[in-house]
Amino acid sequence: MSHLLPTYARADLAFDRGEGAWLVSTDGERYLDCHCGVAVNALGHAHPALVAALQAQAAKVWHVSNLFRVPDAERLAARLCEATFADLVFFCNSGAEAMEGAIKVARKYHAASGHPERVRIITFEGAFHGRTLATLAAGGQKKYLEGFGPVAGGFDQVAYGDLDAVKAAIGPETAAILVEAVQGEGGVRVGTPQFLRGLRELCDANGLLLVFDEVQTGMGRTGPLFAHQRVGVAPDVMGIAKALGGGFPVGAVLTTAEAGKGMTPGTHGSTFGGNPLAMAVGNAVLDVMLAPGFLEAAQRKALLLKQRLAEVKDRHPSVIREVRGEGLLLGLACVVPNDRMITALRDEKLLAVGAGDNVVRIVPPLIIDEGEIAEAVDRIDRAASRLEKAAADEHQAVPTKRTPDDTPSLEGIKG
Repeated sequence: MSHLLPTYARADLAFDRGEGAWLVSTDGERYLDCHCGVAVNALGHAHPALVAALQAQAAKVWHVSNLFRVPDAERLAARLCEATFADLVFFCNSGAEAMEGAIKVARKYHAASGHPERVRIITFEGAFHGRTLATLAAGGQKKYLEGFGPVAGGFDQVAYGDLDAVKAAIGPETAAILVEAVQGEGGVRVGTPQFLRGLRELCDANGLLLVFDEVQTGMGRTGPLFAHQRVGVAPDVMGIAKALGGGFPVGAVLTTAEAGKGMTPGTHGSTFGGNPLAMAVGNAVLDVMLAPGFLEAAQRKALLLKQRLAEVKDRHPSVIREVRGEGLLLGLACVVPNDRMITALRDEKLLAVGAGDNVVRIVPPLIIDEGEIAEAVDRIDRAASRLEKAAADEHQAVPTKRTPDDTPSLEGIKG
């Protein structure tokens, strides 16, 4: 019996070690990792730069609290600001904390500007922003909210991609618009440039803050360092996490100086946020990702993978109906139940992760090479073939309905 609270439907699979794009299970099997801990391990497993940074810092100091300066936190914040729209950064430990912080920044901004009534935030159907009570309410998905009592107020949901619905939802209490440039959990649904630019225009016209959730799409996952940079739209506030630590827990809220003006001493905090271990690893991640040519190489590999997956879709239309996504955040919209596809992939020793709209996310590390991409595509192709064969076998096993002429005669049978 496991003493872990049963909040996860865990696969009966455990791993002993990893290297690059590969994981080795406790029974010695090698798996190609296109799951990446749900898009976290962007630099793969046991990346030497990350390992060295963590080991070096672990021998110095682990934790001092934010009552003192943490030089590596100051350095990481400066680098993130230099690479983005932001002027200020708050460090935390997870994506949910980052989005909770972003919500607080947006509301506090209006209070500091003399409009404390502006607390409502427009969000989108299919969104996922975390598991805290506020971020669950922002996401609005009933399956995650059920059983946890009154839903936190202040959120108005509209259809993703519908600018007219956004415009209609803006009122005197609206503070911000919160959006994912690509909805990952929601089914790898990509926001169009017109939609995202339209949100920026609506915010500017109505005195609202534009808040991006880049927890999953950030740190090179969709091409550029952050997904909003793909369409030239700058937010006022942004939450990031996942790949920022390459597997080490860390999140961050990025904000302009104006949007963050209400966040004065005592308004927010985090015991472990910005601790020396996380900051050392975060700086090492940026060292790798900001090196000349790294993101460009990842984009080339992403295009190759998407093209090859489209070929698989064309060969197996009864299994895969669409390939969608940006960069190395790709989704296979399935005809068969996506959990069956994930199981078939696991049988081929490839790891993937589900999403809404019956989608399987394919999110390999950014350091995957072309040979590993070819291997991944071959395994996906074999899994699709396996599912096609299983469907054909099931169809043949279903008995055909008898016609009246097929019915055996009852003549001569005594009651």
